[in-house]
Amino acid sequence: MRYGFLMAGLLLIAAPAQAEDHPRSTYVTLVLQAFAAKVECPGTDVVYQDLVQKAEQMKLPEGTTEKVRKAIAWMHTGGKMGEKQDDDLMAEVAVATQATDLNQRRLGMPNWCEAQKTNLAGLIRAKGG
Repeated sequence: MRYGFLMAGLLLIAAPAQAEDHPRSTYVTLVLQAFAAKVECPGTDVVYQDLVQKAEQMKLPEGTTEKVRKAIAWMHTGGKMGEKQDDDLMAEVAVATQATDLNQRRLGMPNWCEAQKTNLAGLIRAKGG
């Protein structure tokens, strides 16, 4: 239970004051979870163009998807891939990583993968689909 409070506190600290005006942190979490599903869930794939379309729907600036992808790659490979981005984006990736890891451990990977089929519908697909 205290982990839930800790994560809620971290999310509140890292979240922009007016999240509805700055949906990037929500988008960062979606992208991170989509790539995590690709890696962790058998038979799952991500279509980059679907992520770009989601960013457009959320009215994020052009190029957001690539910045987020590079930030995630940088953080998850220890700087061997991707590129470090601005501090705010890197913080959003760190919070999204922690929240996703917590959810994976709480639900167990098979249940987390199953939940992502619904949560990320339109962003992840069955391989070859």
